[in-house]
Amino acid sequence: VQLQAFGGGLVQAGGSLRLSCAASGRSFSSYTMAWFRQAPGKARDFVAAIRSGGVTSYADSGKGRFTISRDNAKNTAYLQMNSLKPEDTAVYYCAARSYNPGSDYIAGTYGYWGQGTQVTVSS
Repeated sequence: VQLQAFGGGLVQAGGSLRLSCAASGRSFSSYTMAWFRQAPGKARDFVAAIRSGGVTSYADSGKGRFTISRDNAKNTAYLQMNSLKPEDTAVYYCAARSYNPGSDYIAGTYGYWGQGTQVTVSS
């Protein structure tokens, strides 16, 4: 599986962005898809995940503001981000895994990663 993330950019605080993650391969619908982010000098943090059946999970930082979704017909996952804050500034990575060995939150359980897309929120 190859993943390509795009849709990042510069936005003012309070604004919105929608990130997309396009996946290659025939088994997209069976994968758990997730978004992580990494700010300079910090660890890569979980943002949101969506399992094959549509069950979603979110980090506390994004609950109520971020929505993860998927379109299996387009082999694409999305992250809609609203009410953005300067602390949301980071490189956002999409990730995929073909089975679920544990928590959605653990980056090490994902075997496939996209290249990252920069999100910058100005105050």
